[in-house]
Amino acid sequence: MNAMVRRKKRKPFQVVKAVKELARERIGAPPAEKVVPQKKKKAEKHKPTLGKLLGENSDLT
Repeated sequence: MNAMVRRKKRKPFQVVKAVKELARERIGAPPAEKVVPQKKKKAEKHKPTLGKLLGENSDLT
């Protein structure tokens, strides 16, 4: 078999990747993301039913 080996296709130059790469070399990698808990909790849309209230009270006692 005298098949020719294909070369890998070169990817086009992207400015954004180059800039980010330089910034990582100079400054360092950005810190990992931190999950910030929400300070404001949304109010419930519906009032709890009597069944739910009674069910919660039985769990507490």
